[in-house]
Amino acid sequence: LAEQSPIRLLTNDRGRFSTAALPSGSYSIQVTLAGFLPVMQDHVQVDAQHPTLLEIVLGSMFSSFEKLRRVPNQTIASDDWTWVLRSAAADRTVLRWQDDIPAVQSTADSGQSQNLRARFDVTSGADHPGSVADLADSPSTDFVYDLGLGSSQLLMAGQYSYEDGSSAGGLAAEWMPSGDAATGPVTTLLVRESQLGPYGPTFRGLRLSHDNELQLGDSVSIRYGAEYLMAGFNGTTSALRPRGEVAIRMGDGWEASMIVATDPWHGPAQSGEAMDSALDTLDAFPTLLLRKDRPVLANGLHEELAVERTLGSRADITASVFHDLSTHTAVIGRGASTDPEVLQDYFSEAFAYDGGATNSMGTRVAYREKITENVRAAIIYAYAGALAPDQNAAATDLREQLATRYRQSVAGEVSATIPRSRTKFTTSYKWLNGAVVSHQDPYGEASYGLDPYLSMEIRQPLPSFFPCRMEVQANVGNLLAQGYVPISTADGNLVLVPSYRYFKGGLSLQF
Repeated sequence: LAEQSPIRLLTNDRGRFSTAALPSGSYSIQVTLAGFLPVMQDHVQVDAQHPTLLEIVLGSMFSSFEKLRRVPNQTIASDDWTWVLRSAAADRTVLRWQDDIPAVQSTADSGQSQNLRARFDVTSGADHPGSVADLADSPSTDFVYDLGLGSSQLLMAGQYSYEDGSSAGGLAAEWMPSGDAATGPVTTLLVRESQLGPYGPTFRGLRLSHDNELQLGDSVSIRYGAEYLMAGFNGTTSALRPRGEVAIRMGDGWEASMIVATDPWHGPAQSGEAMDSALDTLDAFPTLLLRKDRPVLANGLHEELAVERTLGSRADITASVFHDLSTHTAVIGRGASTDPEVLQDYFSEAFAYDGGATNSMGTRVAYREKITENVRAAIIYAYAGALAPDQNAAATDLREQLATRYRQSVAGEVSATIPRSRTKFTTSYKWLNGAVVSHQDPYGEASYGLDPYLSMEIRQPLPSFFPCRMEVQANVGNLLAQGYVPISTADGNLVLVPSYRYFKGGLSLQF
């Protein structure tokens, strides 16, 4: 309609989009996709009695050079070729209209969130204490700022903490040339440094990663990337870790994917908010361990074949088979030990230990449903291997007392928003049918945001008297302190902790 203001929409990962009810009339629809030529379709009739179906085919740069010959008096939007010539590939093409699964709200409905450029957090605690490479379990000050360079997006983040003569800090940058991780490449750089005790050594670490996507027609999507890691103290270790995923749409509601990676992809497409993603980058180092007096990084190769089925408009189910291989498996524990390979965390009572190699097959089934507009739920079953106490081992060496054992787990998660108070909370519980000292299905836990046993996250907006948004945050992990495994060694008793009980809370200011 000529009198209607333009509405800009983004699709979700399945090509679906939605907006508020449209008045009946004639519309013009323009579809743009990074790496493809834009398409304009005029005179699209919309009414309340009949569904409107569109089939839109986007031509690539290589198959559409004839478009360079402009027809006389033809007008082209000023940003069309800027969009096409970006090096970014897209997540999915726009295939059809579907009313009930909105992906991203229109610009007119996004409100104040589109104007947020900076965030400042004052917190205490850490999500996963026990490693000198992670965020310190101490009072901390964090910040992130979105530079917003034209159509691109560059976020700068930093963190600093200090306690009892020990300090830790880091700087991170996240660069999205297309302005959105869902439609282009993402490059991140992280530098961290920690003083391990008032007179102890200094940990230094560097992480550089790059991820991108490539769309092959309407049915095949390729996601690829790699990260380079360098870290240590009294010596340095480094690693180059590539990752890739191929997703194939097999029909209406069916999709298959093949994954080879160490960790799930990081970025706004996973965490939901660009600022959250930049802050998460500050805690993206793998666990630093000691082996034969040399620093090593916890590692793992995850290979997975998954099939996803969409069930209606509000639910989906995914079945996966996978293989996990690790040569340095991180084990977190508590207690005093004279073992030279026990690396004590200077900000907490926990320590990190190299539990050795693990090698196991596994399977996972995950069901997710959007129950209402404000409530989402998921249930995940997994059968996979993890390090566990070896009942037949008579050795007193800690590593020799551990072996790979298969375990079953069932996890449930509920996320909800209370409309009136705007309180957002997520609670999850993962049950295991036996003792473990390392993570069972670590890739699945990271993908679905789960921790073993009972965990909770709460975000409560506060009334603000300043030109900013204020929010109280609280994260609690393994609230009931379950799963602790006592182990006897040559120099005493230790407690190994597959999921360390932690609390992290604080105040967030968003400008």
